[in-house]
Parts: sequence; C-alpha cells; structure tokens
Amino acid sequence: MSSGHIQHLETDVLIVGAGGAGMSAAIAASNEGRKTMLVDRSLIGRGGATIMAQMTVAAALGEQTPDDWRFHYADTLKAGRGLCSESLARFLCENGVESIRLMDSWGTGWARKDGHMAQTQAPGHDRPRCVYVDYLNTGPAVAKTLRTQVAKHDDIARLGDILVVDLLVKDGRVVGAVALHLTTGDILVINAGSVIVATGGLTRLYKRNSASLNMGGDGYALAARAGAELLDMEFVQFFPIGHLAPRLVGFDPIMWDPFRYKLGGRLLNGLGEEFVEKYGHQGENKGYTVTRDAATYAIMKEVEAGRGSPAGGAYLSFEHVPEEKLREAFGPIIKKLADNGIDLTKGPIEVAPIAHYHMGGVRVNVDMSTDVPGLFAAGEAVGGANGANRLSGNAITEAITFGLQAGRAASAYAQSNAALARADIEALAEPLLSALQAAPNAKAKRPNVAALIARLQATMQNYVGPFRTQEGLGQAQKELAALRVEVDALPLAGNGPQDPVQIDSLDLRNMLLVAEAVTQCALNRKESRGAHQREDFPAMDDAWVLNQVLAYRDGQWTVTQRPVERLPQDQAEEVAVPAE
Repeated sequence: MSSGHIQHLETDVLIVGAGGAGMSAAIAASNEGRKTMLVDRSLIGRGGATIMAQMTVAAALGEQTPDDWRFHYADTLKAGRGLCSESLARFLCENGVESIRLMDSWGTGWARKDGHMAQTQAPGHDRPRCVYVDYLNTGPAVAKTLRTQVAKHDDIARLGDILVVDLLVKDGRVVGAVALHLTTGDILVINAGSVIVATGGLTRLYKRNSASLNMGGDGYALAARAGAELLDMEFVQFFPIGHLAPRLVGFDPIMWDPFRYKLGGRLLNGLGEEFVEKYGHQGENKGYTVTRDAATYAIMKEVEAGRGSPAGGAYLSFEHVPEEKLREAFGPIIKKLADNGIDLTKGPIEVAPIAHYHMGGVRVNVDMSTDVPGLFAAGEAVGGANGANRLSGNAITEAITFGLQAGRAASAYAQSNAALARADIEALAEPLLSALQAAPNAKAKRPNVAALIARLQATMQNYVGPFRTQEGLGQAQKELAALRVEVDALPLAGNGPQDPVQIDSLDLRNMLLVAEAVTQCALNRKESRGAHQREDFPAMDDAWVLNQVLAYRDGQWTVTQRPVERLPQDQAEEVAVPAE
C-alpha cells in the first residue's frame, strides 16, 4: 500500500489501547459474540503500563490470611481520602477476586506457598492481600497471559502501530474513529458500533516518569473531544522511590519497591537519618509501608530542607541486610546491578519521586459507560475508583476487572446499535481527513515539536508536580497558554510513513489538552488531599469532599464541583466491614 491511502474498516466493538484493560475488554467482547477490533500504537499486548508493572496485584482471595472483599474496599476508600466513587470501588474490590482467579485459571503463574497463592503485605492494606509472580515479572506474566487468550479468538482483529487521531460522533453518539497507520502513513476510517478507550494514564506529561511513551493522556483527550466528562484530573500519583542515581541501564526506574517491601529497605536523608516518621506517618519497618503520597511528601520535604542526597532525592539502603538475604531476594539481578557499578552491601542508591499513575480520568458508570452513548472506558483511563490516591496493588486488578466489564457492556450496546452506513461515516470523517491529507508547505521550516514536548514536560514537572502553589500553578497556566498558540498552528498532516514531526504533533495536541485540565483542577482545589498537595493549603478541608467534573466545550474546559458519588443506603449496609 502506498502512503496516504484511506482504508475503511468496520467492527462491532473498537478498543483503543491493547494493554491489560484493552485485552481484557477484547476477550469479554468476543465472548459475547461481537466482532472486535483491538488497536494500539505499539505491538498488541506489548505496550502501555501493564507489561511494565513489576510488583503486586491486590485481591481479597483469602489464600494466606482470612479476607473479604469488604476489607479491601475499606482500605481502598481510606487510601482515596473520601473521594472514591463508591460504586466503582465496590465493583473493583468485589469483582477483582473473580478476575484474579480467572487469570490464575489461564496460567498466569501466581507464586505459590503451601499449596495456595502467595499473598504479601503492601502499603495501605490491613493484611497480606497482594499476589505476584516473582515481583519483577508480574506485569509481563499478566500481559503474556492475556495475549495468549486474545490469540485464541479469531474474531478479535489485532492492529498494531495505530495512532487514533479522533473519535467520530454523530447526533451525540460515538460511531467510530479516524486513525493513522504509522507504518504506512495510511489513514483508517473505522466504523464501530461502540468504542472503548483503554489507553492508560498521562504520566508522560512529566519530565520524570515511569511510563511508556504512549502514556500521554491520549484517551482522556479523545474522550473529552468526543463530549465525555472527565473527573478529578488533579490527582497524579508520584511513585516515591523512582531510581535517581547512580546511572542504571536496562531497568525499570521503579524496580526498587518490591525489594523495599521484602527486605525492609531504609529511606535515609542526606545525613544518613531515617526520616519518614518525622512527618507523622507511622509504618512498619521504619515507614516503608506508608502510602505513596506520604512517602513522596517526606522525601520532597527533606530535599527542600537541604537534607537531600547529592542528586536531589533520598538514599535507599539495604546495607543492614545480610549479603545472603540480598542474593536470595535479588537473584541474578545482583550481577546486573554489579554491571552497573552498584553493590548494595557497600552503599545505598538514590531515589526520588517519579510520576507513576493517574487517579483521575474519564467519568463512567459502573458498567464503564460514559455520558456519551457508544463510548466506554476501562483501566487507568477511568477516573473515580481510587479517589485522591490509589491503593498499592489496585492497578492491574482494575485493568482486568474494568476491562472485562467494559467489553461486556460495549458488546451489549453494539448489538442494539448498528454501525453507520459508509457514506455517513465518510461525511463525518471528511474534515479530519482533509487536515491529515493537507499538502505540506515545502518551503516552510518544520517545527521542532520534540522541543515543545520537552517544554511541556518541564512545565508540568516544575509547577504541577508533587507539591503545588497558587503562584506555581499560575505560572504553569501562562506557559501552557504560550504553548497553546504554537500547538494550534501545527499541521496534522505528515510527510509519509513514521513521520516523527507528525507523530509528535498529534501527541502534543493531546498532551497539552490534558495538561491544561490537570493544571486547572489543581489550581481550583485549595487544599491538600492524597496525591494533590498544595503548599499554600497544607491541610485537608472537609469543604473539598467534592469531585471536579470537566467538560471540553467550544475549545474550552469548564469545571464544576459535585458531591462524591456514594452508595445507596441498602448497598452501604452490604459493604460494612464484617466481624472477624
């Protein structure tokens, strides 16, 4: 196929994003008998966050210690600091048990102990609740399991290297999408009975992040431009101990946490002092089990006070751990670390907070439907279940559980809402096709869009990071407004296949829109709660037990504050913590 051709495709259910949530949705949709199309910017099942996840997966299985999903639910609400959508949190915790057992039946290979799935303690949980494969390979094992299941379904079309540019809407209903096939430069017009956004989070907005390159908030931007509401966009979770120094090649920057859990790694300031407890956060093993927002706060405050490590973070030390225990825990990783000049018996490494997860996202009902008919969301693209701070281990459970639910619901919708006639979908797509096919100005100098992305990332890191102020957020808005002028002038058309300027331009179009939403919500919320910390409003304020709901209309964000969604009284009684 030559570059720039238009290809027309049709499916019952279109799923944008092929990580844990997207693959789970595809399996469920196929099981319902729907023709399903799974598209992703990278290889199917090999991009996004799930495959990068290393640690543990939370579910009240009761394999090692008596447990009940209601205990998990209570811990999730506690971590969420009063802002969780109770129906979503309930669905996650109640149905997560079945999801993880389903993955076990598919051969994920959860670690075993005494004939039962091993479950370990993770921060914020009241008991050992989190399963794993071998700490470092949990995500890859989950992704491989789902890829294997997807491959068994002949009616799941798998298309990689697909960048979805926009969703198509007719009479208020989502009816398909326009996408770019990066390999050929071809434009795809996809006619779909329903669409599921499963594109993950937004951590690429930050200079220091643990994300893959396709985690720039695409799904939020696609949903918002299609008319869907977003929720609580200010809550960006920073992983407290992302690797900082010395230079480490070939490792995920958040690799240290499972070993910190397992071995009781000590967080030390630049003076060699343990410090987390100074900030009122009591945890086992000198604070290593405190929640992520609390650990982030403690590290940043020590750095601010001039007690940081040389590279601007904190020390993580395993020097107190006997060498044989280190070798047993780290296994062959010890040699890889040695190849990087790191000997954990002789000195600490340096760590610092790193953008890791997003609690906000697309506002959905418990069936994962948005307020736009035909549009659903799943996984980290969904906002609300985790409130102001995600409980450790909930992410993969959420991806699978919400993915399965979205697949079922989108299938039911597609069954009763047929795809549009080809002429109608072509008419809807025409303005976007014209923009994507516009002939480039041969004389014009092409913009350095990569530099603009770096500018946006620096702005977000500097002013909309773990700790925020009125002044800093105002400065962020000024810098984003200046970027907006340049971004609006960027052409959407490219110069053939794999055009880096075109790809960066399409990415930045989404990244800037989402950055504006995060910044506006952070400026509005004049309190500190969970992952949103305002230096000028350091306390939680009961007046802010509210969700912020965003809508993108006529090129502008509008934000309203609404009461948090609570369970009806009869259901509230059902979730009461049982007596043990």
